[in-house]
Amino acid sequence: MSKVLMVMADDEEQLRRVGYALSSIQRIQILKLLYYNSYNVKEIAELINIPASSAALHVRELEKADLIQTKQLPGKRGSMKICSRKNDYVNIKLSGQASNINQVTTVSMPIGAYTDCRVTPTCGLADEQRIIGYEDRPNNFYLPERVNAKVLWTSSGYVEYKFPFPVEHQTLPKELILTFEACSEAPNFKEDWKSDLTIWINGIECGTWQSPGDYGARRGKLNPVWWDDGVSQYGKLVTVSISGELTRINAKHASDITIDDLHLDINDTISLRIGNKEEAKYIGGFNLFGCSFGDYNQDIELSFVY
Repeated sequence: MSKVLMVMADDEEQLRRVGYALSSIQRIQILKLLYYNSYNVKEIAELINIPASSAALHVRELEKADLIQTKQLPGKRGSMKICSRKNDYVNIKLSGQASNINQVTTVSMPIGAYTDCRVTPTCGLADEQRIIGYEDRPNNFYLPERVNAKVLWTSSGYVEYKFPFPVEHQTLPKELILTFEACSEAPNFKEDWKSDLTIWINGIECGTWQSPGDYGARRGKLNPVWWDDGVSQYGKLVTVSISGELTRINAKHASDITIDDLHLDINDTISLRIGNKEEAKYIGGFNLFGCSFGDYNQDIELSFVY
């Protein structure tokens, strides 16, 4: 798979390094050499007919620009530096970001792409064509085909997801916005079946949304025709916003947790857990609806605001 180096005009130093690295015919020749093979500095010098000292300087500039990578390996006389390509393309965005306009990038996570869970009957999963496995069997939540699930339900417990940072951004966001469609989980359905759903990010409890009920009195707008009447049909759209000041759920103050409290790291994933706390007042389970089910044609979405 091709690797792309993204260079933004706002990162002026990186743009300068890349521009300088590409301003030399010898350095361009080195990049062409390394596209198909790896060489040490001495071999590079011989292949493009320059002194080894000059080749070493060119390699250093290409490495600083993130265009190649090097590795020290033992040689006949000490160690030698092996050079190889790191990126296939350079994508330069010359327009900077306006300081008064927020930029938003959204990652959409399928309902079935959870990395951990704890569920209890009544529970199950379904894709657009059928129930996955069998209902009320918690171990079915680890069937390989679970990744295709568009809806899942459990009478208690949690599901956890891992989100990546958007690759085009190299800075931490100033706000996270999470949206998902959910309702409670009662046997069949019960419109006044309350459930306290708590949201954790990176292990930090951010807030709790109380689902008013398990909705089934009408069909979900997107449900496939095979989905039975008389069971959970749709949910409410829940929006969790975590800024530098506080956390809001559906525009209401949920906690004093700020984005700094989440200890985000662009080189790590973001964990999201949705579920009932064991000590919650209303442990009414939950249904999570993805695209093709419920009322909202979306999966679990995490938006990054810069």
